[in-house]
Amino acid sequence: MSESATTLSRLTGAQILVEYLVRQGVPFAAGIPGHGCWAITDALLDRQAEIRTIQVMHEQSAVHLADGYFRATGQPMLAFSSIGPGAMNTLVGMGTAYVDSTAVALAIGSPHTYMRGHGLFQELERRHHADNPRVFEPVVKEWWQPSRVDDLPFVLHRAWNAMTSGRPGPILLDLPMDIQAEAADVRMPDPETREARGRVRPAADDVERAATALRDAARPVIVAGGGVLLAEAWDEVRKLAERLGAPVVATWNGKGSIDETHELSGLTIGDTASTCGNLLSASADVLISVGQRFTDWSASSYRKGVTFAIPPSKLIQVDIDPREIGKNYPVEVPLVGDAKAALADLLSALGPGGGPAVYRETRYFEEIQRLKADWFEQIEIKSASRATPMTMARAVREVQAATRDDAVVVTGAGLPQGMVKQRWVTRRPRTHLTSGGFSTMGFTLPAAIGAQLALPDREVVAVCGDGDFLQTMQELQAAVLAGTPVCTIVLDNSGWISIKGGQESFFGRSAWTDFITPDGSIYSPDFQAIGAAFGIHSEAAHHPDDVAPAVRRALASGGPSLVHVKVDRDLAVAGPDKTGWWDAPSPPHHPEQHARWLAGRSEEQHQ
Repeated sequence: MSESATTLSRLTGAQILVEYLVRQGVPFAAGIPGHGCWAITDALLDRQAEIRTIQVMHEQSAVHLADGYFRATGQPMLAFSSIGPGAMNTLVGMGTAYVDSTAVALAIGSPHTYMRGHGLFQELERRHHADNPRVFEPVVKEWWQPSRVDDLPFVLHRAWNAMTSGRPGPILLDLPMDIQAEAADVRMPDPETREARGRVRPAADDVERAATALRDAARPVIVAGGGVLLAEAWDEVRKLAERLGAPVVATWNGKGSIDETHELSGLTIGDTASTCGNLLSASADVLISVGQRFTDWSASSYRKGVTFAIPPSKLIQVDIDPREIGKNYPVEVPLVGDAKAALADLLSALGPGGGPAVYRETRYFEEIQRLKADWFEQIEIKSASRATPMTMARAVREVQAATRDDAVVVTGAGLPQGMVKQRWVTRRPRTHLTSGGFSTMGFTLPAAIGAQLALPDREVVAVCGDGDFLQTMQELQAAVLAGTPVCTIVLDNSGWISIKGGQESFFGRSAWTDFITPDGSIYSPDFQAIGAAFGIHSEAAHHPDDVAPAVRRALASGGPSLVHVKVDRDLAVAGPDKTGWWDAPSPPHHPEQHARWLAGRSEEQHQ
């Protein structure tokens, strides 16, 4: 039935929101009930058959959960909170979603329209009444603060369109409590007639220019970013790689754009990446970048020849957001459009040819395989170590050995994030989820719960350091309440050891990164006991041979689980292999480190 033919319905503002979510096929809402969103939770209560409400223990986690759900499926869900501090607690989650271009709809409570500016309980009003949304402005695509109930249908379809079209991103609905509770006669918008559902294609002449550059390339490299996964363009990436004989290298969020066992996978690029990925991309004559922003971590802070050298490499840049084109490097050919559509057009322009029978006979292919073999030999030193406490690299290998090929691994900030990037062999798209650009600590567990809700038949493992886990470990209760069998792996090194490594590198000493008691003892809580206190399957595995069996038992338990793994905290073996460059300024009173920083900075190409 068309929207114009639908009858008027008398609904409260909260019922309009929930009805719209049902029409969009949103299966979950996550949040904490508070007086600012009582009407929303009341409306959700009446639609339990269509939307399941997930209880979290901190509002930040509601957004991370929705973020993880989107990364695993490409479909958004609702996060909600009350007014004031509850709303502010979501900011870290919204920043994470915004930087990584994930679509999250957040609804928060707001002062009654007739109470605005009076200093209502939990209102921000000294600069401007009901001022919460302006705090969110840097971390949302758009925000809305409707003043009439009958305006909500219009607001909702505009918000959904903004969230999901073009470059996705989080949006904010700041909903006054009276607007949530009052009723009006409304016609609900039809999503089919109100949204941009096609794919934006690049200009045809630009596609031809790109095809010409690639036909002439001797050392082409495809750089895959998170935009590949957002656009579901992984098949096109593989086909283009096989057509050109080009290796595919991936950023943090691009991991999974190609099966990493494929012979043309060049693995990862950036500061903590693979040597083969960095060497291949730095020596390319033509780079085709797909849906990635050239962040400092992925581009080794733009130091020439470390990850990229542009120029002399020629850059073909594919991005849905024209503001990213040429932002950090000069562009030979811009392809502004959806990654899947752009690559399909490019493949058509290139025409038939290529394939394994052709590229396997080239010296370039031999070089790709040699560089990968060298990398695999390098990482074997830490990954095969039998030392106790075990290396984090060995722990990650053992965890993956206990999982299926389609298991989803989730990481947040810290050494495990880089270690999983380097060591976890990602076979399928949307199975490596990480807080890439914002590198948020506390992301791992709640995002894993979201991924498990999205993919109930998959194994989902949350691989986190002890610092990361301690920031949102209360969400073990959310996992229990939701019945999500997430397996949390706590790689425990008793400190902020990734930060300690950076301090040692750039300052020659470290400060306040070890967890030390007043008597000088290194401290960690009993993580196995913490898991047991939440009533979940919980084990400790502190020898390399014990990790995989413990993880298998945890995954087989049928519910949430935790495996505590004590890992070596010695900086020489603790972290991922350092393969790139990161511009972290060192002050002059540390002359050796300062000199190294200035030397590296002098070779950067971003300006």
